[in-house]
Amino acid sequence: MSLIPLSFLDLAPVPEGHSIAEGVAYTVAIAKKAEAIGLKRYWLAEHHNMPGIASAATSVLLAHIGSQTTTIRIGSGGVMLPNHAPLVIAEQFGTLQALYGDRIDLGLGRAPGTDGATFQALRRQMQDANRFPQDVQELLFYLGKQSDNSPVQAFPGAHSKVPIWILGSSLFGATLAAKLGLPYAFASHFAPQMLTQALQAYHQQFEPSLYLAKPYVMVAANLLLADDDDTARYHFTSAQQSFVRLRRGGRGQVPTPVNSIDAYWSAAEQAMVEAALSVSFVGSVASVQPKLATFLQTYRPDELIVTANVHSQAARLNSLELVPELGLFELG
Repeated sequence: MSLIPLSFLDLAPVPEGHSIAEGVAYTVAIAKKAEAIGLKRYWLAEHHNMPGIASAATSVLLAHIGSQTTTIRIGSGGVMLPNHAPLVIAEQFGTLQALYGDRIDLGLGRAPGTDGATFQALRRQMQDANRFPQDVQELLFYLGKQSDNSPVQAFPGAHSKVPIWILGSSLFGATLAAKLGLPYAFASHFAPQMLTQALQAYHQQFEPSLYLAKPYVMVAANLLLADDDDTARYHFTSAQQSFVRLRRGGRGQVPTPVNSIDAYWSAAEQAMVEAALSVSFVGSVASVQPKLATFLQTYRPDELIVTANVHSQAARLNSLELVPELGLFELG
């Protein structure tokens, strides 16, 4: 099996007992570590009304990350386009490209990334998501050369050719990315059910374009490495608790880990979380390596993007430091 690039998806987590400013500082440290070990991309996700996530103003935080790094690609995984006018996103990411050159990626999602009340506070309507294909094409227009004679142009943004990715967890995003000839990223780190079907649809329906000559797919996974399995599983209970709490309708900062997750969730919640987080690789390098190798051999992505939304900053940094020992990725 050939080596593939590895990237990191971050939610800029704010751990319990810590401030948003501290969460941002931790995020910068993770981005620097990702760059130091040779990861290809560092992406941030847009979520609103979530006290445990500091990346709501995604492009603003990306500008800060760009100022603290030099080589790693930075971008969105993703901007939830129904929350924004395409022109505004073109201007924001055109500005990022002007600041940091050819290091910028623009991953786009169709979901609002929040609850209905917050969506209304953003002055959007749920049916805005129905315009997603048209909005993507409008955004491509603003970022390319075609807008030269248009009465409305993106300054900055025009001619920047910032790469656009389609993100998704269903056949909709896969077929749209294939139709437009764009790279595709599948959110298997929290919604893996349609992974096989989506990748098949994307490859079978892909149409070469000005943007991409052949299919390029990235899949997402949870990855938390530690010196031993028990330590990794302990810290991963933060992510498991967060998922349960969200499904219970609660919100909060990233919870501290617990010694026994079984005391926290019900049997039904356990089944739900284990299904949602089934694409997770948690443990020592020796335990994770064969499982991850099998996963990559099965799905054959062009790139893997991983996340580790846990409370301990030390655990997140240590996990990244152990990545080269897996021997599965093209680093540097």
